[in-house]
Amino acid sequence: MKQLLVFQSDFGLSDGAVSAMYGVALSVDPTLKISNNTHDIPTFNVWEGSYRLLQAISYWPEGTVFVSVVDPGVGCDRRSIVVKTMDGHYVVTPDNGTLSHIKNKIGIAEARLFDESVNRLPRSGESYTFHGRDVYAYTGARLASGKIYFEEVGPEVPVDSLIELPLFEAYRSENQIIGIIEILDICFGNLWTNIPRELFKELDIALGEKAWVKIEKEGIVVYEEEVLYGRSFADSQLEEAIIYMNSLDHLGIALNQKSFADTYTIGTGNEWHITIGKAL
Repeated sequence: MKQLLVFQSDFGLSDGAVSAMYGVALSVDPTLKISNNTHDIPTFNVWEGSYRLLQAISYWPEGTVFVSVVDPGVGCDRRSIVVKTMDGHYVVTPDNGTLSHIKNKIGIAEARLFDESVNRLPRSGESYTFHGRDVYAYTGARLASGKIYFEEVGPEVPVDSLIELPLFEAYRSENQIIGIIEILDICFGNLWTNIPRELFKELDIALGEKAWVKIEKEGIVVYEEEVLYGRSFADSQLEEAIIYMNSLDHLGIALNQKSFADTYTIGTGNEWHITIGKAL
C-alpha cells in the first residue's frame, strides 16, 4: 500500500534543492503524493527541525513517511536511520537529534539503521554533500511507494541509542511555573512555551485575569510584566501583550498584531526561561 510522503529541510525554496528531492521521489514512483512540512528551518538548526516534526506529524494519516533533512554533519560518520513512531508514522533522517521531541512526546516504537551506500540514488555515489536528495528522499520514496518495507531498510538498533537533544521539562515551584521558550510562531513573532495547559491550570488563573510573566536568558531578565490571559488575540488591545493556549495546547505569549520576539529580541531553546505566576 502506498503512503503519503512529506519533506522538511533547511534548504529554503530559493534554488532547486527541494525540486530535486521531488524529482528523485517521483522517479521512484510518479504516482506518489508528496507534500512539504517546511523548508524554512533556520540553517543547521536541528532543534527547530525536531520541533517542526512534532508540530505536524500527529495530524497526518497513519503510515505517512516523513523525510527530515537538517544535516550539518552531512558526509561525516553520523548514522542514517528510519524510525516508526508509536502512532505508526515513519521518519527518515540523520541521527543527529532531529527525533528528540517525537521520542519524548510521542514515543518511538522501532529504529532501523540504513546503509547510505545501498539505499542511495543510482549513479550518485561520488556526491557527498546532498544526501537529502541522494539518500533520504530516495529512501523515503521507496518506503512510501512500497518498494521496500520498513523491516527491509536495515538492521534494527536500540531506540535508546538515538542521539537526543537535552529537552527542558516545565515544572511547578510553589506558586510559579518555570518553562522555556521552545519555538516561535514564526510569521507572527509569537512565543510558544513548553508549558502545557494542565500545568498552567494549577495556577488557577482565570480568563480575563492577569499573570506575572518573566522571561530571562542566562539570568538576564529581558521581559517582566503583568500580562492578560485571554482565549484569543481578540481579547487584547492592538499591540497589547497576551498569554493564551496555542494550537498545540501549550502556553503562548504574543503582542496583538506585532512581533513579540522582534520587539524584545527573544530567541528559543533551553537557555530562554519563562516564569509564570499570579499577578500581585
